[in-house]
Amino acid sequence: MNKLTGFLFCLLLSLFIACKTDTSNSGKTIFNINLDEGLSSLDPAFARNQNTIWMVNQVYNGLVQIDDSLKTRPCIAKSWNISPDGMVYTFHLRNDVNFQDDPLFINGKGRRVIASDFVYSFHRLVDPKVASSGSWIFSDKIDCDTPFIAKNDSTFQLRLKQPFPPLLSMLTAQYCSVVPHEVVDHYGKDFRQHPVGTGAFKFKYWKEGEVMVLLKNEKYWEKDKDGSTLPHLDAIRATFIGDKQTAFMEFISKKLDFLNDIDGSYRDDILTKAGQVTQKYKGKFTLSTGPYLNTIYLGMLVDSNIPIVKRSPLKKLKIRQAINYAIDKQKMIKYLRNSMGTAGSAGFIPMGMPGFDAKQVKGYSYNPDKARQLLKEAGYPNGDNLPEIVLQTTVGYRGLIEYVQGQLDRVGIKTSVEITQGASLRELVSKNGVNFFYGTWIADYPDAENYLSVFYSKNKIPYGPNYTGFNNKQFDALFEQAYHEVNDEKRFTLYRQMDNIVMQQSPVVILYYDKRVNLYQNNISGYSVNGQNLLTLKRVRKN
Repeated sequence: MNKLTGFLFCLLLSLFIACKTDTSNSGKTIFNINLDEGLSSLDPAFARNQNTIWMVNQVYNGLVQIDDSLKTRPCIAKSWNISPDGMVYTFHLRNDVNFQDDPLFINGKGRRVIASDFVYSFHRLVDPKVASSGSWIFSDKIDCDTPFIAKNDSTFQLRLKQPFPPLLSMLTAQYCSVVPHEVVDHYGKDFRQHPVGTGAFKFKYWKEGEVMVLLKNEKYWEKDKDGSTLPHLDAIRATFIGDKQTAFMEFISKKLDFLNDIDGSYRDDILTKAGQVTQKYKGKFTLSTGPYLNTIYLGMLVDSNIPIVKRSPLKKLKIRQAINYAIDKQKMIKYLRNSMGTAGSAGFIPMGMPGFDAKQVKGYSYNPDKARQLLKEAGYPNGDNLPEIVLQTTVGYRGLIEYVQGQLDRVGIKTSVEITQGASLRELVSKNGVNFFYGTWIADYPDAENYLSVFYSKNKIPYGPNYTGFNNKQFDALFEQAYHEVNDEKRFTLYRQMDNIVMQQSPVVILYYDKRVNLYQNNISGYSVNGQNLLTLKRVRKN
């Protein structure tokens, strides 16, 4: 049996390798991608990292979806209504969406998706026995008694315990995909490698750490803008090459159709300091860049009730502001990132987020003289008698943080850099165990509430991600007010007011706003270019 399984895998793999291009005898169009950080699951309840999110996005659908401008659009829900008090959302479902075929359905044919499937899928997210990494989506927001209701087969209702205007944006997360109870109940935890959804591609094969194949869902319900059937590709083939340089060489040799990001080890070979493709590679592929909802920052503990803060100079506002003024971020982005990023001169909310306005949120620009003046006002002229500050980072950002160290040294702020494993640093930060740390915040959903929640006092450790111990009554009042504001523009105004408070109090240094950096072969079209860097392949064509 094992020999037979191995033979079938080799046969399948050889067929997919043989028909990787449109010019093959079979005429099949295969999109080749590499997932360099591996893949842990194809279960949407565990779509916590980029690779899982990407693959789940091909296999499943939810009630709603985002477009490239990050606006919420209909998906399985064709329309919805929100009650006047903002606490009841009623979704009206399409009647032409079916699960992909699977032997566990009657006659092996995928059945229609109905409202009770969303009741099941959402209850599963908050079920402690499932232990979904996406339980936070509903855990503190839903009515405890009857949060999810199927009014009938085509009407699904979601009840909140208090208004939450970003809910629709949050429902675009891949965690909120619909799954069939028959298949999930049958496989249990093994559903991770036996996925069945409603998406444009259906699961075919996965040999972990080596190769995964998704095939076109011939019964997919969505149409392209021109009315043509989706998807246009016949299959997706994913490899798991961990070495980034090897993956890049696979891309250059056209064995891969797509590459995400440009690793620092070969960035200078591909990009000029101005962020343009070098002459060596000009015309050989398509470089697609744009805002990416990811803020790269330095966090500082500011809550004096935390024992390690009591002797920390960072508890002083003027020291934190001096650090903000001391760093030349423009130079940092140009020479260390080859212009793949935007200097963080506004607030914590990143460029590309709906409502972002650098003119309305005042951050910090490079001003070393102002930094020295603030040090003097804080009682440390030229940095005299200022205790050395330990700055914690991970090995991947060592060069960036050592640049920051040099900038701070120039104004009299002495630091020592400690390199920590990523998981260890995250644990330290999550326990308020480090005073000064490197961090990133990638959007879970395209609403600025996701970023501002990091500074809400009720989200202090261990109740939430307030890693700096920030506490400001005016901020909290605005944050709670925003929950009751359904008008987007008015809510964005409240968001900017909160962001300005954060910048004035400086629990963070905004180093830069990240950029989405995608490389495609020149014969690829129809790809998505959204600020969440969400890979959507249903409209992709390979010419």
